Amino acid sequence: MSPMSVSRNDQIPETALEWLHAGRGAALATVLDTWGSAPRPVGSQLAISGKGEIEGSVSGGCVEGAVVSEALEALQDGRPRILEFGVADEDAFAVGLACGGRIKVLVEPVGDSPGLTSADLASLVDARRSKEAVAMLVNIENWERKIVSGGAVAEKSAVGDRIRADSSGFADEWFVGIHNPPLRLIVVGAVHIAQVLLPMARLAGYDAVLIDPREAFGSESRFPGERISHTWPDEAISEERPDSRTAVVTLTHDPKIDDPAIRAALRSDAFYLGCLGSTRTHAKRLERLRTVGVSEPDLSRLHAPIGADIGARSPAEIAIAIMAEITERLRKGDARA
Repeated sequence: MSPMSVSRNDQIPETALEWLHAGRGAALATVLDTWGSAPRPVGSQLAISGKGEIEGSVSGGCVEGAVVSEALEALQDGRPRILEFGVADEDAFAVGLACGGRIKVLVEPVGDSPGLTSADLASLVDARRSKEAVAMLVNIENWERKIVSGGAVAEKSAVGDRIRADSSGFADEWFVGIHNPPLRLIVVGAVHIAQVLLPMARLAGYDAVLIDPREAFGSESRFPGERISHTWPDEAISEERPDSRTAVVTLTHDPKIDDPAIRAALRSDAFYLGCLGSTRTHAKRLERLRTVGVSEPDLSRLHAPIGADIGARSPAEIAIAIMAEITERLRKGDARA
């Protein structure tokens, strides 16, 4: 994974391990549960160094201040702890809750048992680096911990269900923290929109790759630091092996480039396939694809004209619309159904 592939906010365990190796000490705070309104979902994490540095978040405001104080104490006494914050609507803003509610946070110093051991944290980071689906389990009654690979859990099990749903939470007395590989975005076409879309996707937590066989378009100077493939799109997409956590976007308007990419993406489990072009352009695209045998159910998977209908005009606005539609498809299913 390149340094620019995903946002640092999605590298919380990695940051904690860096601080630990640098001799600064580290603790991890994890959202265990929420009630009412909470700005961060269960499983969200905050890393705290022994010097009070932080990365990530467990809420939207001053809960972080209290969590940091507890984390620094935990680094001194070596004991994990569970914190709970509950506020009324009128006081919610002061502690970062949008309109009241409660939030429960686990704070774990990295070191010796009963805290999170450095070996466990390193194992978690190794699994994440290999892009392996993994769950970190913590028994909140006796502080026992174990790391479970997604490939090792039973198909019908509470942990397996949570890994597939990408949903951290409790299974009896065990808290199951899910660490799935990053979402991925495959962008076909090194056009102006892509120059905005790639960093925008990365900020949203996607590991992005740009595909364009035209080296003058997909150059390092136009896309500094991005991962770029100059292989022909159908081959490149096959090599990327898009799965159910992958979105694919085609942007060139050129049938020689976009059509092979679309056909390759339709053979995958990609959860989103969006294609740039007007209604008229898309109608011609559908006819071309029908001619080469693409089925109507497959054609119905295409989102075109691409992006949420927000009146976007500039490349940046179109990129926002694309990410909005991808997010809607990911979180709410197909809005067209």
